[in-house]
Amino acid sequence: MDLNEYIKREWNIGYLDLRIIPNAKKTMIWWLMGDWKLKIRISTIPEDWKANKELILFLSKQLKLKKNQLQIVSWFTFQNKLVKIDF
Repeated sequence: MDLNEYIKREWNIGYLDLRIIPNAKKTMIWWLMGDWKLKIRISTIPEDWKANKELILFLSKQLKLKKNQLQIVSWFTFQNKLVKIDF
């Protein structure tokens, strides 16, 4: 799956709307929900920012970007996140 299709772009910045499922066996893109929200399974537990770090590492590999180009800018609950991408 090409994540670039799901990035909402504004100038040289993009956004990914995600729903995170922690404690999975493997970190992977699970499926596309309605409203262009991707569901991603994360293999780490949601404490001490471990799952957030795993998410940034996973997305950086998938998008072939540096980790510092990705930033979690909002989280309404642990599971719903908005990731900002600097191109």
